[in-house]
Amino acid sequence: MPRFFVLSLLAMAAVVPPMTAGSAQAQQVPSSREQISLSFSPLVKSAAPAVVNIYTKRVVRAAASPLLNDPFFRRFFGDALPPGAVKEKIQRSLGSGVILSPDGTVVTNHHVIKDADEVTVVLSDRREFEAHIVGSDERTDLAVLKIDPSRGESLPVLSMGDSDALEVGDLVIAIGNPFGVGQTVTSGIVSALARTNVGISDYRSFIQTDAAINPGNSGGALVDMSGRLIGINSAIYSKDGGSNGIGFAIPTSLVKTVIASITQSGKVVRPWLGASGQAVTSELAQAMSLPRPIGVLLNGIAKGGPADRAGLRVGDVVTHIQGREVDDAEAMRFRLATLAPGAEAQVTYMRDGAEHTALVRLIAPPETPPREVTDIGGSNPFTGATLANLNPALAEEVGMASVSTGVVVLRIKRGSVAHRLQFQPGDIILRINDQTVSTVAEAKALLAARADTWRVTINRDGQTLSLQVGG
Repeated sequence: MPRFFVLSLLAMAAVVPPMTAGSAQAQQVPSSREQISLSFSPLVKSAAPAVVNIYTKRVVRAAASPLLNDPFFRRFFGDALPPGAVKEKIQRSLGSGVILSPDGTVVTNHHVIKDADEVTVVLSDRREFEAHIVGSDERTDLAVLKIDPSRGESLPVLSMGDSDALEVGDLVIAIGNPFGVGQTVTSGIVSALARTNVGISDYRSFIQTDAAINPGNSGGALVDMSGRLIGINSAIYSKDGGSNGIGFAIPTSLVKTVIASITQSGKVVRPWLGASGQAVTSELAQAMSLPRPIGVLLNGIAKGGPADRAGLRVGDVVTHIQGREVDDAEAMRFRLATLAPGAEAQVTYMRDGAEHTALVRLIAPPETPPREVTDIGGSNPFTGATLANLNPALAEEVGMASVSTGVVVLRIKRGSVAHRLQFQPGDIILRINDQTVSTVAEAKALLAARADTWRVTINRDGQTLSLQVGG
């Protein structure tokens, strides 16, 4: 035996305290067959039948030869390709899903069924069903499918648990179809809660687990020790595509709200607070005499919005929503997204060193002012851009701050003047030729005027940028 190994054992023996009677009892050898054969098997038998495999098929049209996509070829022959120049091929993908109700409602990830022409759901007992997509939400990476069992045919169902009751260290199991090998069960613990710095979706507050999750597990179930669904497995942190013990699941607190909204209206309608803010850093906490960095410092309040009517002000620090702590703007958005429009949110905030509570009646993001989506033509810097009046509903759709106003660039046509000048979707136009722009109508009038020199000022991600063209 190598000397260093002997020394390490001796060192360990020197620091281990003597075993007491209590610790000896706690570490007894199993004394019965039942204790030796403890297993997750009963839990898996209960939950696994409701976890399904999802197979999708998509028809893709592509040029038969790379030459046909060459710009030189297109310059002479245009975009109309000759007969036989385009071939169709079928792309297939796989994932997992969970049956949530006897009528055949299935939840999965948006990225599992994105752009699919056909979706097939296969149960663990090998029954197959064609599924149609009820609705899908890219921003939460969730989708709702519907399968139709025959009359009298029963479906296994997995009931939803309370993801907010989870604690770090709780045992969980993940069920899915990794790499298409068939239904697979892995176990682990909850490694972390409310992970918001994971760029998977726009609404981030993920359950992190070390239960092995691999490609194909997406949309599958994360189950607690009561056999209830507490998360939809969505993504992994990996450099090679395999499991590294860092997986992320969407909590059921959000899944419930998204399913309810999609089932009722075919789309997700999220509640609007009418406030935006930033995470409180250690420097801000010190300057504001807070005991520690916590909460969201409000830096924008929409006039007449729910937050404004409830008495919230710029400078308030929101620390809790519905009694749940929020550490940054993503966590605040997530907590609000678990509620429905019309719900009353309990908001705890700090003002002048004192804690206050407000009840905020949430509403759907309003469509005021009207969007007036407009394609810009003519000879000006925004030729080829699509502009719109920014309102709370549009801001929600494109992922911008819900209190932003003004004229926003929605789309840019590739190869256009606006594209060559490097304008981007999300840019907010502030001024054109030193004239303030507040509406699409004002922007159109200013762009319709002839000018030898164009001076444009925009706001991009909070930064003010200026551009001069011509002259």
